[in-house]
Amino acid sequence: MARTPDILCIGSVLWDIIGRTDLPMVLGNDKPGRIARLPGGVALNIAMTLGRFGLRPGLVSVVGDDPAGRELLAACEAMGLDCGALLVDPDLPTDHYMAMEAQGTLVAALADAHSLEAAGARILAPLQDGRLGSAAAPWGGPVALDGNLTEALLAEIAESPVFAAADLRVAPASPGKAERLRPLLAHPRATLYVNREEAGLLTGTRPANAAAAAQALTAAGARRVLVTAGAEMAVDATAGRVLTAVPPPVQARRITGAGDTFMAAHIAAELAGADAEEALRAAVEAAAAYVSGEIA
Repeated sequence: MARTPDILCIGSVLWDIIGRTDLPMVLGNDKPGRIARLPGGVALNIAMTLGRFGLRPGLVSVVGDDPAGRELLAACEAMGLDCGALLVDPDLPTDHYMAMEAQGTLVAALADAHSLEAAGARILAPLQDGRLGSAAAPWGGPVALDGNLTEALLAEIAESPVFAAADLRVAPASPGKAERLRPLLAHPRATLYVNREEAGLLTGTRPANAAAAAQALTAAGARRVLVTAGAEMAVDATAGRVLTAVPPPVQARRITGAGDTFMAAHIAAELAGADAEEALRAAVEAAAAYVSGEIA
């Protein structure tokens, strides 16, 4: 790699296939709309947003050595993302994600991240063999980590010396994978980015709002959490302080990727020197702009 990345994005790198309609939909409907295929996955969404803020993210993931993987790799390189640590596996197909949205609301989605799960710890080799770090000289910068990895691998990361010096920023990827983050819940260097539903699943509670969700997470041992609740309040909390911000009102045109945009904008703001209050405000504004369609 030509130079060290500013941040590592570890997790899903895949193709998103997103169908959107401005009409209401219920189960069994067939409505006119638009279908787009674009680079996606939590780790890649975060990396792309960080790139728009002038950072150079490095991708730590896997793609297949197939037409979809080669096309995705070329797209990532064209965006200026560092793909030097990306595993290209000839025996695994490139992963995909499919979602249907109606009037800015997610109707249903399927995440096929089986190749990422199958690759397992092999994707972490660059952090162990000296390319990005090792147990003796671990990576000391920020890491955006997503819950598409298996719970076993996330548990390994929580204990691994190669992550002992990293600033871990962790997202569950979806409510269905939130509980995978339990090994990292009380990690002394982890910041968790979750929505209210995911916070409830992690803590076994039913929080009424983002503030209650943040309180439940810090009570469960989390060092720092950022909790979102759609158009309602967003919260940045530690055991000793709570900050809140209300997103600006916008007309929702899309939802897939909004949480990733929030997380990336928050990380970028802090890396640029913003204090916690400024970073939270920047994150909610970026997420609102994304949901409204102002950000491509």
